[in-house]
Amino acid sequence: MTSSTEIDRLAPRIRPAGSIAGYQTWSDLLFVHWRIPAAELRPLLPAEVAIDEFDGSAWIGLVLFHMSGVRPWWFPALPGVSNFHETNVRTYVTCRGEPGVWFFSLDAANSLAVRVARWRWRLRYFFAEMSIARRDTQIEYRSRRLLPPLGQTDVVAEIGDWWPDGGPDGEARPGTLEFFLAERYLLFTELAPGRIARGQVHHRPYPLQTATLHRCEQSLLSAAGINVTTPPAHVLFSPGVSVDIFPLREIG
Repeated sequence: MTSSTEIDRLAPRIRPAGSIAGYQTWSDLLFVHWRIPAAELRPLLPAEVAIDEFDGSAWIGLVLFHMSGVRPWWFPALPGVSNFHETNVRTYVTCRGEPGVWFFSLDAANSLAVRVARWRWRLRYFFAEMSIARRDTQIEYRSRRLLPPLGQTDVVAEIGDWWPDGGPDGEARPGTLEFFLAERYLLFTELAPGRIARGQVHHRPYPLQTATLHRCEQSLLSAAGINVTTPPAHVLFSPGVSVDIFPLREIG
């Protein structure tokens, strides 16, 4: 386990050197989070990563959003291929002292994107039917995974004001729970037992807004082997960011 005060959480926001692998835009993001005892997550993670805690808890996130302009650096975005919805189940870890994200599952409404991400990024992507509908300040996310382990989401939220304690456009302040949950620029994934790879993205800090859940029915957490028995503890919304993607590299 790693304390929230022991590592440098600002360094991953610095644009890395080297070539870009691709580009994406993430929009209409809803971050829904539950507290969970770290001991319950430990058996689900490889020994090479440590659980990153805030306020004495591990955190599980359900992140729902739309992807657009998805393309490698050398090819233009294509209609019908580069735009789709996505839903992630994730937690927060450190590896060699760096803070990042560990994905338990990633559902996408694009079968080609699922195949490419499984092959190139070694991530647990699943093909799913999805929809996002927005009416004024209310937004609804629905998904249904089409192959086992099956799972679904039916989430409705009310979007509020810019995050009141943040900087410009509600940017999270370092040291806050909002920064801990949203400002993540590294991912870690397991290539094979004992082999961990690191990926990095670069974008402006998230513009954040308050959000209130009207409905949150989901079974993606249980499909990942995670049991939550309480309502979500924290909800945020972001209109989105444009993202540069950097290559996945094996650590050590």
